[in-house]
Amino acid sequence: MAAFDPELKKELDATLQTRKELGPEYESELVESFLEKLDKTVDQRVRRQFAEQQMQVARGAQPPRRRPAPGGGFGERYGFASVSLVLAIPLSAIGAVNAGLVGLLVSWAGIVGVNVVHASGFFRRTHGERTPEGDGWD
Repeated sequence: MAAFDPELKKELDATLQTRKELGPEYESELVESFLEKLDKTVDQRVRRQFAEQQMQVARGAQPPRRRPAPGGGFGERYGFASVSLVLAIPLSAIGAVNAGLVGLLVSWAGIVGVNVVHASGFFRRTHGERTPEGDGWD
């Protein structure tokens, strides 16, 4: 599918040319008219894509879907781990200053616990996000 619709480009060019000829007093009507045409075009595309997907499902083909990693993608996991390590420095200092070795161990246990829960994907499973096992296509 093309990145843009040549018919819409023609419509936009015509709308802009008409605006130049009629002046800014008709601008809102011209924009509204163009947006209606754009809305119709988008609706047609969505309906066509939906019909194509329904035909694929009816033929027994599985629709394309991305299976997320349990703990998110590599970038998400790496980012989360990096942020937690950066935040570990002040948390460790606060825990060690206020409670000594016990405070340091408790702060690191919390940091490790948060990272383990994030990597396991626990919140994605319990808060309504679909997992590959329960996405309704199987």
